[in-house]
Amino acid sequence: MARRGRMGRGVAPTEKAKDFKGTMKKLIRYMASFKIQIFFVAVFAICGTIFNIAGPKILGKATTEIFNGLVSKVSGGSGMDFGKIGTILATALSLYLISAACSLIQGFLMTGVSQKTTYKLRKEISQKINRMPMNYFDTKPVGEVLSRVTNDVDTLGQSLNQSATQLITSVTTIIGVLVMMLSISPLMTLVALLILPLSMLLLSFVMKHSQKYFVGQQEYLGNVNGQVEEIYSGHNIIKAFNKEEAVIREFNETNGKLYDSAWKSQFFSGMMMPVMQFIGNLGYVGVAVLGGFLTIKNVIEVGDIQSFIQYVRNFTQPIQQMAQVANMLQSTAAASERVFEFLEEKEEDQTVEHPVSVENLKGNVEFDHVHFGYNPDKIIINDFSAKVKEGQKIAIVGPTGAGKTTMIKLLMRFYDVNDGSIKIDGHDIRDFNRSELREMFGMVLQDTWLFHGSIRENIRYGKLDATDEEVIQAAKAAHVHRFVKTLPGGYDMELNEEASNVSQGQKQLLTIARAILADPKILILDEATSSVDTRTEVLIQKAMDNLMKGRTSFVIAHRLSTIRDADLILVMKDGDIVEQGNHEELLAKGGFYADLYNSQFENAGECA
Repeated sequence: MARRGRMGRGVAPTEKAKDFKGTMKKLIRYMASFKIQIFFVAVFAICGTIFNIAGPKILGKATTEIFNGLVSKVSGGSGMDFGKIGTILATALSLYLISAACSLIQGFLMTGVSQKTTYKLRKEISQKINRMPMNYFDTKPVGEVLSRVTNDVDTLGQSLNQSATQLITSVTTIIGVLVMMLSISPLMTLVALLILPLSMLLLSFVMKHSQKYFVGQQEYLGNVNGQVEEIYSGHNIIKAFNKEEAVIREFNETNGKLYDSAWKSQFFSGMMMPVMQFIGNLGYVGVAVLGGFLTIKNVIEVGDIQSFIQYVRNFTQPIQQMAQVANMLQSTAAASERVFEFLEEKEEDQTVEHPVSVENLKGNVEFDHVHFGYNPDKIIINDFSAKVKEGQKIAIVGPTGAGKTTMIKLLMRFYDVNDGSIKIDGHDIRDFNRSELREMFGMVLQDTWLFHGSIRENIRYGKLDATDEEVIQAAKAAHVHRFVKTLPGGYDMELNEEASNVSQGQKQLLTIARAILADPKILILDEATSSVDTRTEVLIQKAMDNLMKGRTSFVIAHRLSTIRDADLILVMKDGDIVEQGNHEELLAKGGFYADLYNSQFENAGECA
């Protein structure tokens, strides 16, 4: 995750992009659609800066007029010309007002550009996620993907908004102030510029020595956060094994390292501003002394000293801002690079040239000598063949790692087979559009997924245009209607983000109701009753029986007692079908299935 640099008290290092120039070019091309707004941002930023720069010199004229008036009064003259002073001050006020208006307009425009850019990026990322192959999500942590959608896009938008305008105003200010200083006195400008090399040396010294401590601070902060999260989530286990002292000792050690690196980084960071101010004050003293001497010699006027001191202050500030801009641009590039990497990932082929229509398909499925491996060099499904007729209930059983869930992923085209084919009603599934193919399937998984929303909305997810009556009928078929009516709000009760305000069995029944409402031709049930009690299992089994009526169904099960009525049982071991037949046939063979089936009851007897 790209981190933003600290502002104000120094500059902390940020994560750097691997290809800064290339990424920034991509970002500029990406923002080409906003070129008109960006042009006006630059125009108003430059205008606002120029009007602001002109102010000190005009105020210096007012100071000179006041000084001359006082001298005239002492020498018996007419004194101050208040009308002229008023005109000068009104002119200065007008310039500052115009400058503020320009800054306001450019800020409004740049905020719009940055927010439209982040909106466009989030929209494209959201669309991209739906086109990504499953193996991307199987190999990437969830947090990694979420970080690109949230943190990286936020970092890009915020740093882009600040860095773009600050870069323009800083460069304009440096050039404009330098011109104004030279117009007042080249000699005083030379003296003022002598402090810059010293400032740069000190700045580079502090950044060089503080960088390793800032990096250490971020690393140990991450370690501390990770330990706190781990301790919090595993608090019961820590208590159960009496590991409190070990956990505290480990935390104190990491916290001590964080304290040490944070103290040093903050010390260096906090030391920067006082040192820079001290050097700046030395410059002001030099300018004031030289300015006084030149005024006595009538080379410059009194008001020019005041103007020049203001320009010196305005000259050093944008130089510090440039360092901050460089830091923010690194953040922008690092965040952009991660976002563009995601957007450029290889996509899943969604359509084919002449797709087969899913209309009027019946649900006959054939696995024809299927070979597959997540890694092509390591095949895990070897020569898998099976024929399934429409309306049949097919059970897939076998030990963990046999390839049961992998076969379902192949059937849904989450992955494509390496060799052989899978056919539905004689058509290779690679001849269907993926989205249309998946409309034929309904899934009920071991891990239930319900989103934050009402129960009605969660059931209707299976068929978004379903009427309330259809939702209720699906709930009744899933044996969940009676339970829902007892809840506060009934079908309108809101499920929280984890859906923890209903039980595991109730969540499973809701997912079955959703599948019933979708009315798919082919059903996939993956360990749907593995994490519930026996009474709830019976209820879920009844709901699943209603769901499977008249549909081709694939049931993955470890509890073999639940699939005794299957039309066909495929017994898998090490990626192969080692046996197939119905329950009685397989038991009569006395093979691998019989061993699996009998071992469950032996274990149950031992437990009893």
